Amino acid sequence: MLFAVLVPWSASAATTPTTTPTTTPTTSTTPTTSTTPTTAIPPPAPVAVAGRLRTTVTGVFPVGSRDVTVTGRALWANLVATPYVAGQRVLVKVWNGRKLIKSQTVTLRRSKAGTDGHYAVRFSSGSAGNLSITAVHAASAQQAQMASAPKRVDVVAPNAVPGSSGTFVSLIQSRLAALHFAVPEDGVFDQLTENAVLAYRKVRGWVRLETLDPQVVGGLLAGVGTFKVRYPNQGRHVEADLTDQTLALINGSQVYRIYPISSGKPSTPTVLGTYSVYMKTPGYLPDGMYYSNFFYTGYAIHGYDPAPTYPASHGCLRLPIDEAIDVYNWVQIGTPVDVYYGAN
Repeated sequence: MLFAVLVPWSASAATTPTTTPTTTPTTSTTPTTSTTPTTAIPPPAPVAVAGRLRTTVTGVFPVGSRDVTVTGRALWANLVATPYVAGQRVLVKVWNGRKLIKSQTVTLRRSKAGTDGHYAVRFSSGSAGNLSITAVHAASAQQAQMASAPKRVDVVAPNAVPGSSGTFVSLIQSRLAALHFAVPEDGVFDQLTENAVLAYRKVRGWVRLETLDPQVVGGLLAGVGTFKVRYPNQGRHVEADLTDQTLALINGSQVYRIYPISSGKPSTPTVLGTYSVYMKTPGYLPDGMYYSNFFYTGYAIHGYDPAPTYPASHGCLRLPIDEAIDVYNWVQIGTPVDVYYGAN
């Protein structure tokens, strides 16, 4: 006979797993806490600064409201950019009418003060015309675009003969006047302008002609050649250099005007020394003296025709007829007159 053995039921036995769980040992040394990696912040992009670009031209001469030069003469476009930024580059172009005669890109140099960038570009024109000079700085990461106002220059051929007129004649007259030669500034190559050219040649010790040549033009444009004052302490006075055959009206050490003269020929030389004007006679005298300023007995500064390029008078200081009134109006009674041979 079989007997069943009853085992009491346990709730805990029903939830106990029949297999033993496997435990994996921890071998990592990584900390139990973690940090988020840091990302580098890029620097801000450079800001293009605004600036100013200016251009001037040297080697030119003002004639009226225009800047003028002659063909073949070297000129310089002077660039100044404010503020200075390292690596600034400027494109310079020179046009003669519609023809491009110069194109150059330059890197500006830092000024001594450090505030400006500068550069000088050399150029010239072999033909007459109207030049336009432009300068442009292209935009960059550091510098905004800049452009200077175009500069204008008139280029003329250096040729003129008696009776000519125009810009070149005006240029020559302005240069003669700057050196204190008596000359009109009317743009006409007249007799007075010829007189001034002759006086300039005399002061330089060159051949005594009334015509222009490259030597005269070059000297005038270079601004060299004028009367050298010997007696600056005499105030308002007249000096006559018999070597040069020129006469100058002078205020102290400053030359006012210079004229060509013809002094006494070898048989009747002009007196040397310091004198003063004691009598003035307007108009013509019977012997042809015109607007006379007497400084010693019968010796006078006066107009006369002819007044050649060499000593030819009876001792007086002859002026060209058309210069006599100007000198007469400037000279006063008592004005000192110095007559001497110069070193030329």
